[in-house]
Amino acid sequence: MSKILIRGAKVLGGEPQDVLIDGETIEAVGAGLAAEGTTVVEADGKVLLPGLVDLHTHLREPGREDSETVLTGTRAAASGGYTTVFAMANTFPVADTAGVVEQVYRLGKESGYCDVQPIGAVTVGLEGRKLAELGAMHESAAGVTVFSDDGKCVDDAVIMRRALEYVKAFGGVVAQHAQEPRLTEGAQMNEGVVSAELGLGGWPAVAEESIIARDVLLAEHVGSRVHICHLSTAGSVEIVRWAKSRGIDVTAEVTPHHLLLTDELVRTYNPVYKVNPPLRTEADVMALREALADGTIDIVATDHAPHPHEDKDCEWAAAAMGMVGLETALSVVQHTMVDTGLLTWAGVAERMSVKPAEIGQAAGQGRPIAAGEPANLTLVDPAYRGAVDPAGFASRSRNTPYEGRELPGRVTHTWLRGRATLVDGKLQ
Repeated sequence: MSKILIRGAKVLGGEPQDVLIDGETIEAVGAGLAAEGTTVVEADGKVLLPGLVDLHTHLREPGREDSETVLTGTRAAASGGYTTVFAMANTFPVADTAGVVEQVYRLGKESGYCDVQPIGAVTVGLEGRKLAELGAMHESAAGVTVFSDDGKCVDDAVIMRRALEYVKAFGGVVAQHAQEPRLTEGAQMNEGVVSAELGLGGWPAVAEESIIARDVLLAEHVGSRVHICHLSTAGSVEIVRWAKSRGIDVTAEVTPHHLLLTDELVRTYNPVYKVNPPLRTEADVMALREALADGTIDIVATDHAPHPHEDKDCEWAAAAMGMVGLETALSVVQHTMVDTGLLTWAGVAERMSVKPAEIGQAAGQGRPIAAGEPANLTLVDPAYRGAVDPAGFASRSRNTPYEGRELPGRVTHTWLRGRATLVDGKLQ
């Protein structure tokens, strides 16, 4: 592997510097580094970040390879600047045993585009009745540290308590899909003015907030870690803020789409806007942005949820919930957080690389851009402006809510341990 010199990059958005990569490691960072014998990447005006880490990705394999595979999903991840993704457990079969998580882990190794860390199911079959093989999945080759029934809520308080107690023994974390199921029966969208006008079943904010309130109290009681998936309401923000003020070990994520899109879009009846949790109000969006800026919400996670065309090209009530997001996440965060002045690029690195790597215990990821550190890096052109064209996605699915929308920023290069997976916007 030859040496690579990234010349004149704005490291974390700061002053231009050169970054020299030798093999899998950053050899030097500074001004005027020697270029002899290196492959030079001219980075004038571009921002260099640590490789992005997504704590919430659906890769669909095994079982739904018509939507996505580990290979296509990791190619999409590299296109979006990611060097690690955490693969959710709602596959077929469910990733509730050591055998299934090891299969996903092995497929990730074979892809070579980014690291894949499997997330283990909390309960057998995601059925919420019996704990899955948490210890065996942790001790497997996959080394699972994050457990979630995402797509379904662990609504039984006793099961949730036992899971928190179990993972505490080895420093794991339970990532909760906060949705009280009885409060969302028949729900089609956010409960509010728009749902009333459209006559669609409403999904109340309290269905999310009540589970979060219960789980932070359980985490405090047990002395364990809980992570809140795709937090979406202003009320949820206040509960997490209160829990953190008490010293409860809770972290939370927000998706890019919940930072930008609102339930007003449902008036189009376009199923591309159908997602779980649903798009909320403008007031919720603003509260989420402020909470991400002040650190109440710790990270951005995509909830990349690919679906085949037929699952979205149908009437609203029959459509599947979910949006693809790996290839547009950074652009949406730039649009909503950087270009609005709410976050610096260093703040983006913290919330999209450093902190998710810390929560998921992804070794070698989210590290400083400094000599001796692993060369997991992402180069972004923040001056770019262009309309989103899903025809060019690396993902197998095209269910993006941003088709035709102009967004800023473009990932031009991604390096995984010094090996270029994306060069000039093209997968290698």
